[in-house]
Amino acid sequence: MSTSIRSRIRFRLAACFATAAAAGLVVTGLPAFQGTADAAPGKIRCDEKFLGRKYNMDEARGIQGKNTPYSQNPEDTWGDYFFDNPSHAFDGVPKPDQAKLDAAGKTEDDVQKWKKKYGRTGDPQYRALEIYARYNKQLVGDGPRKMTDFRLWLDQRVIGNEANQRKGDGFESRIVKQFKLVGPDWICQKEVPVFDKNGKPVINPKTGEQAVRKYDAYNAKTKEFVEFKSNGKHIAEQLRWDKHILRNKEYADHKLRLITGDETTGNTKRQYATLNRQLQSERGTSLPQATIREQRANGHARWTPNRYTRYDKVFNPDPRRVGSYGPLHDDVWRSAKTPEQARKLQHQYNQVNTRGGFGRPGGIDFSTLELQYVGNPTKGKGLDYSFKADMVEDEDKNPGWGGEQRLQLSSDAMFAWLALTPDKFWVNLNPDQPDKIMDKTFGKTDAGRVLLQADLEMKHDYARDMDPRSGVGKQYWDAMTAANIPCGHQIRLWIVPKTAKVRADDNGLYILDAPLKVNAEPQKVDFPSPNGKCDLTEAQINTSQRLVEQYVIPDVEEKVNSGSAYADLRRVYNARVAAEYIRTQDKGHVTDFRPLINSNNVARWPLRGKAGTWTPKQTWDEYMKSYTQGDYSYPCQVDGQNKTCIMGGVDFSKAPKRNISKTEFAVQHPRTDTTTKTSRTTTVTYRNSNTVMFGGSSSGQVYNGGGNETPGPKPTGTAEPTGKPTHRPTTPAPDPSDSRTPAPTGSPKDPDGNLAHTGSDTPVGLIASVAAALAVGGAGLTWWMRRRKAAAS
Repeated sequence: MSTSIRSRIRFRLAACFATAAAAGLVVTGLPAFQGTADAAPGKIRCDEKFLGRKYNMDEARGIQGKNTPYSQNPEDTWGDYFFDNPSHAFDGVPKPDQAKLDAAGKTEDDVQKWKKKYGRTGDPQYRALEIYARYNKQLVGDGPRKMTDFRLWLDQRVIGNEANQRKGDGFESRIVKQFKLVGPDWICQKEVPVFDKNGKPVINPKTGEQAVRKYDAYNAKTKEFVEFKSNGKHIAEQLRWDKHILRNKEYADHKLRLITGDETTGNTKRQYATLNRQLQSERGTSLPQATIREQRANGHARWTPNRYTRYDKVFNPDPRRVGSYGPLHDDVWRSAKTPEQARKLQHQYNQVNTRGGFGRPGGIDFSTLELQYVGNPTKGKGLDYSFKADMVEDEDKNPGWGGEQRLQLSSDAMFAWLALTPDKFWVNLNPDQPDKIMDKTFGKTDAGRVLLQADLEMKHDYARDMDPRSGVGKQYWDAMTAANIPCGHQIRLWIVPKTAKVRADDNGLYILDAPLKVNAEPQKVDFPSPNGKCDLTEAQINTSQRLVEQYVIPDVEEKVNSGSAYADLRRVYNARVAAEYIRTQDKGHVTDFRPLINSNNVARWPLRGKAGTWTPKQTWDEYMKSYTQGDYSYPCQVDGQNKTCIMGGVDFSKAPKRNISKTEFAVQHPRTDTTTKTSRTTTVTYRNSNTVMFGGSSSGQVYNGGGNETPGPKPTGTAEPTGKPTHRPTTPAPDPSDSRTPAPTGSPKDPDGNLAHTGSDTPVGLIASVAAALAVGGAGLTWWMRRRKAAAS
């Protein structure tokens, strides 16, 4: 026997003995999964470990879709699984002072003392002391792994480590059951020492010893290594070992299977595709050698709240209530405040999240966060809600950040719309009206600030688009030249809602689509233009207006509906839709929101953060600087002379809507209702998209998804289912004292598809019933341009 072979055998025997004693810790806290957990790694049958007993060989089925590089389970098979995460209930344990740390101690004996006392009494204060003792202990003995940030340590090392293990086990149990990975050939937790293609041991730089790869499942008969990830992302270090193992002669006929429980990231798909092509080339085969089987399922954590559970005050109408909670808040709390901090946090979470079960805030693009659903508000029961957001393309390179600020803005805006009477919902940028920028009270809210800033941004975008040298501006001015019109006319721009699509039923309000529209009309301003005077006939003005609407306005409108600069405006508008729905519901029955509605008291929802010192005058000054001095300049002709021309609100009073029918809702938005319900307990991918939904509730309750359900032990053959401005609104404001009962919610009775009316001719349901202007745009920045000389040379 060669020295190399003897060395390899000794190492494998040593690895088995070294890990046998610790193997029983693999499934701690999951009694139903315990099985033969105390067996040596590489000898644990998957059916015993996760299904509780041994199954016959003829019951085995194996991995589906393994001969396809990438496959995904159909949406109607997306199911649920549950796992215990009791440490989650202690996410609000306060940062300890030195006295508390001293009282807790810092040794393993101290840890065990408080752990036993908590086990005997059930008093959560002893679990808190255990946590403090563990924190002290790692400060003393963890060396380079030591974490001084208590909150981050608690989130990652206590709650996160527990969630990683238990969610991973829950997902693995589901897959073992669903795919029938049973019988003596399917082994879980298989350890494989890593040798390179030349048979040389590969050293792990972290330990200085030979690397060992532990696979979640292994079948020697079918020659498959299987890795489970309850999220959709591989671990770089594991794939590095995989590349060595699969190129080693001993495993040259083995294949690698990755099973993910969520949307598989683009980076993971690319990495596996690269490895697959490399192995195919080296092995001279066209059959897939490294495959991904995306098996989406929703993992629900179960735990019981206590006085150390952390709650949020957003969307909470009653400050006396404990607050709001849900998966949305988990992800938001973990999100970083800056891109730099986000990259650092993402790296830290990756170090502890080896099984893909915990910590994905970096994978969410919080800049796209929007309110998507509110439940029926009922007095004493708070409000259920759900948001949607896109996932980032590569969370390691560009992780998401800023979740807390965006969630706070949505909540503050909704309460501002509720608290203020509709006659205050206007903003105005007009050089002739410096004293009528916006209502003073509205100007103390972030909702008002966002609307005024959006109006200014829209005017900037219009100015950029009017550049005659390229793009839509060139098309416009070419058409003006062809029409023999010497200059552009004064124009007023403002934003209004297009017809929105919603679904209101007994479950609440689903905001399916709330697009915005940019309106434009000719307008005269007394304030002198910096570009000189140019008189046009009425016919020329009408032609110029038509050309502006044809070439320029569509581009500005597209920016308003999809540009990042208007993300806050869209966020605030969705909150407005939700607020109007709550107003309507409160007319029919008393809700927790009644004391706030029309109170004109916004003290609980002030300007926050860097915007805390903002005033409407600051934005108006920016506007006037742009109007008089110009942010953008272009060459032009005025009165036959070569010059440089310069250029420098939002009206939601008419908000048309359509409440779609139950049938249309089911056909065009399948599973939206069930996905929304699921989002109260876990972050879930919306259909087959790059969008996630996550929610919460201000009821003070924690929804634990599966109740006391435990993944079933018996395998099955099928997947589980699963002063005001000059422009005035034409719609009158609703009478705040109107207490008439609205028609029952549900499918609309009127042919136009309107939501329930209050009994008057003016609907107050949802979007269409915004009674007064949210904001009125003043005159747009004006720009006169003399016709360019025909030669233009």
